[in-house]
Amino acid sequence: MISIIIPVYKKIEMFLKNFETNYPFIKDEEIIIVNDDPEISIIEYLKNYSSITLIENEINLGFAGAVHKGALSATRNFLMFLNTDVILFDKTYEKAVAQFKSNPQLFAVSFAQKEKDISIGGRKKLFWKDGFIQHARAEKEESGITAWADCGSCMIDKEKYLKIGGLDTIYSPFYWEDVDLGYNAWKEGYIIQFDREIIVEHHHESTIQTFFKKQFITQISFRNQLLFIWKNITDSIFLREHSKQLCIFLFKQTCKGTFLYLFAFFDALIIKYRIKHSTTIVKSDKEILSLFITL
Repeated sequence: MISIIIPVYKKIEMFLKNFETNYPFIKDEEIIIVNDDPEISIIEYLKNYSSITLIENEINLGFAGAVHKGALSATRNFLMFLNTDVILFDKTYEKAVAQFKSNPQLFAVSFAQKEKDISIGGRKKLFWKDGFIQHARAEKEESGITAWADCGSCMIDKEKYLKIGGLDTIYSPFYWEDVDLGYNAWKEGYIIQFDREIIVEHHHESTIQTFFKKQFITQISFRNQLLFIWKNITDSIFLREHSKQLCIFLFKQTCKGTFLYLFAFFDALIIKYRIKHSTTIVKSDKEILSLFITL
């Protein structure tokens, strides 16, 4: 019933340690591991585990590409995305299946995440500010709707996932891909839930910060924020404000001698031609963003 997709990129020791912990809770599911590091094989590390499908990419696809490739190989109805730095406590995730069966409009269930400081997070909100779409952690952490499902620990209806096109690789190598997926689901009229009772441990051992420089990460983040807006926002008032504020922002940053945002802008322009806009819009931008005002 559940296909578990685990993308792996370097940090093999951490992956193996957490996978050994998680395996007893997921061994009865379909397990698909996607190794996104073409420089090294991990097949020997997994030979003692049964019923595992291993995909080893010949080229690095980035987070969205790796996860999507795993999803395309899945044979079961529900996709459970699990990052290598996420630890399960039990099989509580099975509870999500009942939610899908009782709600035909449910697109995804995002799990609650126990952080290093023992706080519980995972519920997200989106809002429009100063010409840009912004995202943040919700203040209310009880179960309820969330702006998107964290693709490091969530469950998604595979049929709906494929219908809206899945994770978009224009955001490669990282950031905004799961926000984009969630926003497209809301536009289609689907619902995304945060379940406070499905708890995983997630210490955010970031592979990104280990293998990429801070300036590059900032540049990619801003580039993908622009791509998200250009792909998803259709409200004319928002778009006019965005054009104005973007020009002002780039001018100010350039005057300061900070050129990475300008580089990100031109990079986004080059990628823009690959954008595939949603053909089905059930909810407008204002309607979607209004859902998260009180979170």
